[in-house]
Amino acid sequence: MADKYEDSSSFSMGKSAQERGLSYVPKCYEAQAFDKSKSDANIWDAPTIDLARIADPTHRSILVQQVANACRNHGFFQIVNHGIAEATVEGALSVASTFLNLSTESKAKYMSNDVHNPVRYGTSLKDGVDKLQFWRTFLKHYSHPLNHWIHMWPDSPLHYRQKMGEYVVELQKLAEKMMGLISESLGVGPNYWKKKVDEGMQVMTVNGYPACPQPELALGLPPHSDYCCLTLLLQDSPGLQILDRGTNTWMLVPVVEGAIQIHVGDQLEVLTNGLYKSVVHRVVLNSDKPRISVAGLHALGMDVPVEPLPEMPDARRYRQSSFSDFLDFISKNDLGQGRGFLDTLKINVDDTTRDRQI
Repeated sequence: MADKYEDSSSFSMGKSAQERGLSYVPKCYEAQAFDKSKSDANIWDAPTIDLARIADPTHRSILVQQVANACRNHGFFQIVNHGIAEATVEGALSVASTFLNLSTESKAKYMSNDVHNPVRYGTSLKDGVDKLQFWRTFLKHYSHPLNHWIHMWPDSPLHYRQKMGEYVVELQKLAEKMMGLISESLGVGPNYWKKKVDEGMQVMTVNGYPACPQPELALGLPPHSDYCCLTLLLQDSPGLQILDRGTNTWMLVPVVEGAIQIHVGDQLEVLTNGLYKSVVHRVVLNSDKPRISVAGLHALGMDVPVEPLPEMPDARRYRQSSFSDFLDFISKNDLGQGRGFLDTLKINVDDTTRDRQI
């Protein structure tokens, strides 16, 4: 236990507490600023939408209304019968887990704190920089269009590019399908965003949350919302919590077999002028086993202006921004503390600032 007394205010990548499997949580991981009622969170009966009959025009109108209600009331829902084969989903989770279990030396060439890098491995948020660190490891890479980026992805494990590539192609199709339902729910037609989404960004994030010896002290990720239109998420075990808007309490999202979780992101909140608000969520830890999630963040193009649609009612509530602006913001700010990017875009709106660190 000698290393318990290490005088370190922040651990560097490759030497983080979670990578080294320390038997305690160092001070720089203790998330005192956040609500500690993690273990008391209720299991949430999240809205689940069945896409099996999406091609049926009569049933599609029901789906559109279900999506509208979920986006407006929760900013989150789960979908089943989404059309991605179970083998494709399992393949993505398998190679994600295998990559994260590689030795530190094997992952070293991808290590970077530069948020502009299209492929990077890291731990926490900005390792060795931020005052507060988080108990995770991750791999992020751009993924759409696939042939532009796949040659930059890890070539180990052996089948990573193949298995993850198969998944991201199907996930992009699903994201375009969901954005069609959402635009239809706004009364602008199913093809309103088709071209922009097809030409937009898909950023895949493979998250690993190692078992934590003191899970009540640390977080895998702090409360935040995602800067994208939609996040499509797989998780292999519980750990994702959603902040319920009605009660302002944390709700644990269960793992539903075959489901993909949909998060409304900040870009969609801006585009809808606040009608569909992005969901605030965080990741809690456990002491028994590691957890894996695979998230696809689907956004408009890097420099495409994001602003409220002219069809949206009421006065404009958000300034124009882009994904590039977001990256510049997070590269210059301590991501575990202070305002999130979305809050900097609000125009004279009495909207309580939410914790949005990433």
